[in-house]
Amino acid sequence: MMNRGLLAILLLGAFLSAARTARSETGVELSGQEGITLTVLCDPVPQPIASVILFVGGDGDLAHEAASFLLRVRRAFVEAGMSIAVPDTPSDHPGGFGPLFRTWSAHIMDVAAIVTKQKAPAPVWAVGTSNGTISTANAAAQLGPRDIAGIVLTSSVWLGGLGLVPVETIKVPVLDIQDRDDACPRKPARLVATEHVTVRQRAADAARCRRRRQSLRSAMRHRIAA
Repeated sequence: MMNRGLLAILLLGAFLSAARTARSETGVELSGQEGITLTVLCDPVPQPIASVILFVGGDGDLAHEAASFLLRVRRAFVEAGMSIAVPDTPSDHPGGFGPLFRTWSAHIMDVAAIVTKQKAPAPVWAVGTSNGTISTANAAAQLGPRDIAGIVLTSSVWLGGLGLVPVETIKVPVLDIQDRDDACPRKPARLVATEHVTVRQRAADAARCRRRRQSLRSAMRHRIAA
């Protein structure tokens, strides 16, 4: 089943088919967060070969990210035999959230609730674009291979984004797709200048950046205390 899910996800030619699909909305009550609800757009299929959680970029509010290519190509995943879930922002964050929230335990609880809903009988993959790659990578790092079978990162935000995530601890298959011509300053060309730059190398870069930030914060605290 794992191999079938991997092969299905790697059919990224499906991204080229941008047919629209009707939305079906399902409300998920988040366990452990009383009174907080999360709206999830669901496209279930009978006997799926994989279940896929799609994380849009920006502030995560689907009303603000209606043009996201992940929303445009949802139907391609469904036609490939995969059930789709697209989370909106939780009720305690109306109007969206920032990149940092995507690393918080509250967000992971949201994702875990979706995984529980989607998990049986197919493996769950996560696909993210732009800021959505933070949610995707953090889900893999925090929930682990028992819940997340693999991830796909598109237009990843390695600066100020994935650097906040312990990506070096991810133990599931990762496919990272970058655009050489992406002008976003948080996706520097040096990270995609060669086809031989691996996710492991990018993870090491992110880990080094995170350690440098921690050292700087520690030095500032000592200076202020002095």
